[in-house]
Formats: sequence, C-alpha cells, structure tokens
Amino acid sequence: MRHPAVFQELCRALDAKPVVRHIGLDRSPRGERSAAVLMLFTDEPDPALTFVTRAETMRRHAGQIALPGGAVDPTDRDLAHTALREADEEVGLAAEHVTILGHLPPLWVPASRYDVTTVVAVWPGGHPLYARDPRETGAVHAFRISELVSPATRALGRHPGGFEGPAFVLGDQFIWGLTAHLVDWTLDLGGWAVPWDRGRVEPIPERYLRD
Repeated sequence: MRHPAVFQELCRALDAKPVVRHIGLDRSPRGERSAAVLMLFTDEPDPALTFVTRAETMRRHAGQIALPGGAVDPTDRDLAHTALREADEEVGLAAEHVTILGHLPPLWVPASRYDVTTVVAVWPGGHPLYARDPRETGAVHAFRISELVSPATRALGRHPGGFEGPAFVLGDQFIWGLTAHLVDWTLDLGGWAVPWDRGRVEPIPERYLRD
C-alpha cells in the first residue's frame, strides 16, 4: 500500500477480530447459506469507498445502494474470492489490483437468510469501475471517507415500520439498512468517525424501500 498509515487503525482492529455490534436483532450466523460483500477503499490519503445501486430488476432490494457482493459459489476458494468475483462481475474490478485487509464477522440477513461476511480491501484506483452487468448493477458510486463522516451526511434513517438505524445522505443518494451499519461500523474501527447529530432523523425515501 502507498498509504499504510491511513489504514493502520482499521488493520489493527480487523486483526483483533471485532465483536459483532447489536443492530436491533440477533444477527448471529444461522449456517443456512453464505454470501460476501466487498468494502473497497482506494489507497489514498482520503480514501473513496465503492458502492453500487442495485438494478431495478433485482428481486430483492431493487434500487438500493449496497456494497458489491453476492452468494458463495461452490467453486469459490474462500469468502474473499467470492467478494472479488462478484465485484468483477458487477463493477469490472480486477482482483490482481486488490489487497485484502481483513474481514468483519458474518451477520445474518433475515430477508435473504444469508450469513453475510464483509471483506475489507484496498486498491489503487487505477481504472474506472462501471456497471458491468445491468441485470445486477444500475450504477457505481464512490464516496470519500471525508464525505461519509461529515456530520452533514450522517443521520438516523427511519423505516415506516418504526425501525431506526444509521444512514448516509449524499445528495439524492440515501444509504441505509445493513450497508449503512457496515459502513458506520468500519468508520468507527478505522478511527475516522466524528461526532454527529443523532437527533437528526430522516425518513427513508420511498424509492429505497422496495423489496
């Protein structure tokens, strides 16, 4: 890495095996089926984190902003291979450019019944990422850590059912749900988080509520 000091605290936290956060319900793995997502940072002083907008035609979470990733295939060597394979399929990421930093503990997702492991990685940002398969990916986004930690970006997102959780408001883009929890958690682990107004509650826009 060109900027190891930027990721030093995050690497130390990942090496120490972070304890799973409580996010409203028991997320302990169920062992039914597994998936992996890729939390991909650019190797820069102010790293950018890659997100995708899920295609409108997806059966679950259509139009929502997420991390690249998907289900484990029988031929995958490990969860890092799953995350990198899916990122290549979704956004055209070349795996040989990626350095794996570690993993977050797997979390169970009730809607899909997957145990989802977050693979945390760095890449130099050497080529543009794009929506390679429009059946899966509607758009690709990159938001810098300085944007994600800004108090102007941070809020609690409120679901019509009453659930509240971390959210990120970036122009007309709204990140909530498991993705927002994972990003919020990683910003804390990396020592990047700054205080923000936890009294700011934003309703989740209707277009991000489809499932």
